Amino acid sequence: MKIGFIGVGNMGGPMARNLVSAGHAVTVFDLDPAHVASVTQAGAKGADSAAAAVAGADAVVTMLPAGPHVRDVYENAVLPNAKAGAVLIDCSTIDVETARAVADLAVSKGFAMVDAPVSGGVGGAEAGTLTFMVGGPDEAFGAAKPVLEKMGKTIVHCGGAGNGQAAKICNNMMLGIQMISVAEAFVLAEKLGLDHQKLFDVSSKASGQCWSLTTYCPVPGPVPTSPANRDYQPGFASAMMVKDLKLSQGAAETFQAKTALGQRAMEMYQQFTDSGNGGVDFSGIIKMVRDG
Repeated sequence: MKIGFIGVGNMGGPMARNLVSAGHAVTVFDLDPAHVASVTQAGAKGADSAAAAVAGADAVVTMLPAGPHVRDVYENAVLPNAKAGAVLIDCSTIDVETARAVADLAVSKGFAMVDAPVSGGVGGAEAGTLTFMVGGPDEAFGAAKPVLEKMGKTIVHCGGAGNGQAAKICNNMMLGIQMISVAEAFVLAEKLGLDHQKLFDVSSKASGQCWSLTTYCPVPGPVPTSPANRDYQPGFASAMMVKDLKLSQGAAETFQAKTALGQRAMEMYQQFTDSGNGGVDFSGIIKMVRDG
């Protein structure tokens, strides 16, 4: 299968390399030539524009920073240049409204399209174990699934257009809140004289169990693969958590949902990133919790 891939940075790069490893003919474009080079060295073909990357492709995958970038790329590069019958897969994390608007535009041009944001971070992208939350019609999901399966382990069809984004922002709102709760518990344990490992041994098997504890523990030791053991190198950067929490709170305001903890988590992560920690893994927020 010929695949055009636009946006091959920290997440898109390893995703595109996995498609190459699976035997697909992948053509890539990114505004940063170094990102393109990292994928062409693995066997992909580089393109000098987004339009050139999608020309002749059977599937187009995009991984872009925000809604305005997605709308611009689809309106000006993908939809005018993709071949008839190509399936369009946007893996960016963006607002639900933009995802649905771009999907409507794609359908009006005769294309099958899904929004398929990911969970699993850079490590999951490299290992090909990402979770994809997919929104779009059944036919489009069926066309996209074989491509997604080469980049991820869990593919969940969440419903119609935009529902992949809805699932992603709800999930990451839970993640942001849970990480703060785990950080607060470990800081309280420190003050009470309770060893990190002992708290982990109890809570990882008790009602406090959650992914933020058992996979991404914010203190060194209990989970050797967590970023806490490498000075909080991301992983999933705090600036990206702020982005996702802002998306959740924007959606909450638009659809009149009360998310008080989501709002507070957004404020705390914003404070953490404003203090120069935007490139620190989001689990590093324990440092701010510890400092009061």
